[in-house]
Amino acid sequence: MSASAAAGVLALGLVGTTAAQADTTSAQALNYVALGDSYSAGSGALPVDPTNLLCLRSTVNYPHVIASRTGAHLKDVTCGGAQTKDFSQSQYPGTAPQLDAVTADTDLVTLTIGGNDNNTFIGAILACGTAGVFSGGQGSPCKDQNGTAFDDQIDANTYPALKTALRAVRAKAPHARVAVLGYPWITPATADPSCFLKLPIASGDVPYLRGIQAHLNAVVQRAADETGATYVDFSRASEGHDACAPAGTRWIEPLLFGQNIVPVHPNALGEQRMAEQTLSTPGLGLSGGNFSSQVGLRELQLSHDDA
Repeated sequence: MSASAAAGVLALGLVGTTAAQADTTSAQALNYVALGDSYSAGSGALPVDPTNLLCLRSTVNYPHVIASRTGAHLKDVTCGGAQTKDFSQSQYPGTAPQLDAVTADTDLVTLTIGGNDNNTFIGAILACGTAGVFSGGQGSPCKDQNGTAFDDQIDANTYPALKTALRAVRAKAPHARVAVLGYPWITPATADPSCFLKLPIASGDVPYLRGIQAHLNAVVQRAADETGATYVDFSRASEGHDACAPAGTRWIEPLLFGQNIVPVHPNALGEQRMAEQTLSTPGLGLSGGNFSSQVGLRELQLSHDDA
């Protein structure tokens, strides 16, 4: 065989090997669907995904971070303002129900949802912010005016809606790993007087607002546990990274004078840390940022279901 012919055979062999390796890599990459609200979408963290501007979805949100670190095939249908009902119905004209993205061959689903049901987050923040301004930051006017109203709605409406939504996810992807992320802390445990200009919550309402968030997270965790999903807990990891922390430390931007285009939402650092906490959560098979193969992950899920 001539030298040129031998070189041609070698080149073809290398091409074939590379193609085979690419096919193997593609076959092993997991199908990952990201669902959820603005905390999943990273609403406010630039750059914005131009494919659906109504959803204000960021290309640096935690689903994109998870996908980039694991090599998963990501289908991101997260959407700012989403409620649990938007899993099964269109949130905006031309925007499909989020569950349409989930199929039987989905291997991983992540989501953060529940904070917009009953307008819990925006309602509580606006109510407490307004009351805080008018009280000059003194007392607990928001708690005095609203009492257990927010908590009662979480129990009566959000909890059953969460269970329904998570059961629907499981029905569409019976062998998928489902990670339900809690919400990182928005406020510190106690009032920080230096934070009032950025987050005008009265001193007595800071623990009140945090208590509402803790209750919501507890309900999210309960619904996840009862539907076979894995809850990703931020109660410790996000401590000290609330909206009152300095720039570069905080994960959540404040109501005023923040750096995001949407206030009281995770910044890019927060989204990155949410991804990292998810990757390190036991039970998801993502430790170290490495996915198992599709077959391995499904076998793990089946063995878990049989246990």
